[in-house]
Amino acid sequence: MSQQPCPDEHSAVTARYARRDAEQDAARYSLFNPAAWQAHEERQRAMLALWRGLGWPGLAGRDITEVGCGAGGNLADLLRLGADPQRLTGIDLLPERILTARARLPAAVKLLHGDAAAADIAPLSQDVVMAFTVFSSILDKPARAHLARLMWAWVRPGGGVLWYDFAVDNPRNPDVRGVSVPEVKALFLEARPTVRRLTLAPPLARVVAGLHPRAPAWFNLWPLRTHRLIWLAKSA
Repeated sequence: MSQQPCPDEHSAVTARYARRDAEQDAARYSLFNPAAWQAHEERQRAMLALWRGLGWPGLAGRDITEVGCGAGGNLADLLRLGADPQRLTGIDLLPERILTARARLPAAVKLLHGDAAAADIAPLSQDVVMAFTVFSSILDKPARAHLARLMWAWVRPGGGVLWYDFAVDNPRNPDVRGVSVPEVKALFLEARPTVRRLTLAPPLARVVAGLHPRAPAWFNLWPLRTHRLIWLAKSA
């Protein structure tokens, strides 16, 4: 019998994200920062390679939902890659993030404030459901499993869940817990996973970026990467 999510986990996750936003140095994550740009560019290349491998010629006509859309950066990237704004949906727990995303994105992009578990997303309606650095902030295992089941139910055959998250714990941040590949597979038992290890450890990337703007790419070796990009495919 599956366990029920902790009733307080929704509030706890909201508080974790709020603390992160309050403590975050915006300049550290700006794309003007060479370390942040290198990580962003690497992730974009990996995403495109995955989708090209499916034979997709582009994102036009694809329905895509992002859980934990934040201020809309990933949704804006999808628009630049050819996604139709009326087929994009973003969900976030923090109202201030949704307000920022609303100001930045076309009106046709649907933005939902609140818990993804209560989102009005029809089953089998999405080609891609994205979750970037979401599950590492959900520390209650039943809550993780519940969200994974919902996301999987939204995906239509031939689509998938696109996961990007910490592969390791962050010793400086108790609000974040890395998720292993076996844990991801257990959350999405029916999926066919394609796994890529990405992202030079951010503290190291920031240090070497101070030496030379291209240095984060030079040091980006597999043992020093802290995140995984995983495509969890649903059979057609």
